[in-house]
Amino acid sequence: MTQQTTTDDRPVDLALPLDQPEPVPRCDVCAALARQRTEAEAVGDWSKVTDCNVEIRDHLPHRRRQTPC
Repeated sequence: MTQQTTTDDRPVDLALPLDQPEPVPRCDVCAALARQRTEAEAVGDWSKVTDCNVEIRDHLPHRRRQTPC
Protein backbone atom coordinates (compact mmCIF):
# COMPACT_ATOMS: atom_id res chain seq x y z
CA MET A 1 0.00 0.00 0.00
CA THR A 2 1.33 3.45 -0.97
CA GLN A 3 1.27 6.14 1.69
CA GLN A 4 -0.37 9.36 0.56
CA THR A 5 1.26 12.51 1.97
CA THR A 6 -0.81 15.18 0.24
CA THR A 7 -4.49 15.64 -0.51
CA ASP A 8 -3.99 15.95 -4.27
CA ASP A 9 -1.41 15.33 -6.95
CA ARG A 10 -0.84 18.92 -8.08
CA PRO A 11 2.68 20.37 -7.67
CA VAL A 12 3.29 22.78 -4.81
CA ASP A 13 4.21 26.34 -5.80
CA LEU A 14 6.64 28.02 -3.46
CA ALA A 15 7.30 31.76 -3.42
CA LEU A 16 10.78 33.09 -4.01
CA PRO A 17 12.65 33.92 -0.81
CA LEU A 18 12.48 37.52 0.36
CA ASP A 19 15.52 39.75 -0.09
CA GLN A 20 17.63 40.25 2.98
CA PRO A 21 16.50 43.36 4.84
CA GLU A 22 19.00 46.19 5.15
CA PRO A 23 19.85 47.24 8.70
CA VAL A 24 18.94 50.81 9.59
CA PRO A 25 22.05 53.01 9.80
CA ARG A 26 23.12 54.00 13.33
CA CYS A 27 20.80 51.40 14.91
CA ASP A 28 22.73 49.21 17.35
CA VAL A 29 20.06 46.48 17.30
CA CYS A 30 20.05 46.27 13.50
CA ALA A 31 23.86 46.30 13.42
CA ALA A 32 24.09 43.43 15.92
CA LEU A 33 21.54 41.38 13.98
CA ALA A 34 23.38 42.03 10.71
CA ARG A 35 26.66 40.87 12.31
CA GLN A 36 24.98 37.70 13.59
CA ARG A 37 23.51 37.10 10.12
CA THR A 38 26.94 37.48 8.48
CA GLU A 39 28.51 35.07 10.97
CA ALA A 40 25.72 32.55 10.39
CA GLU A 41 26.16 32.79 6.61
CA ALA A 42 29.88 32.13 6.99
CA VAL A 43 29.23 28.77 8.68
CA GLY A 44 26.20 27.84 6.57
CA ASP A 45 23.65 28.20 9.38
CA TRP A 46 20.74 29.20 7.12
CA SER A 47 18.20 28.80 9.90
CA LYS A 48 20.01 31.47 11.92
CA VAL A 49 20.27 33.67 8.81
CA THR A 50 16.51 33.44 8.41
CA ASP A 51 15.95 34.17 12.10
CA CYS A 52 18.11 37.30 11.88
CA ASN A 53 16.27 38.47 8.77
CA VAL A 54 12.93 38.05 10.53
CA GLU A 55 14.18 39.95 13.57
CA ILE A 56 15.51 42.80 11.42
CA ARG A 57 12.19 43.02 9.56
CA ASP A 58 10.26 42.95 12.84
CA HIS A 59 12.51 45.69 14.21
CA LEU A 60 11.76 48.04 11.30
CA PRO A 61 8.60 49.90 12.39
CA HIS A 62 10.83 52.84 13.29
CA ARG A 63 11.64 53.27 9.58
CA ARG A 64 8.13 54.57 8.96
CA ARG A 65 8.62 57.18 11.70
CA GLN A 66 12.05 58.11 10.30
CA THR A 67 13.55 58.19 13.79
CA PRO A 68 16.67 56.37 14.96
CA CYS A 69 16.44 53.40 17.33
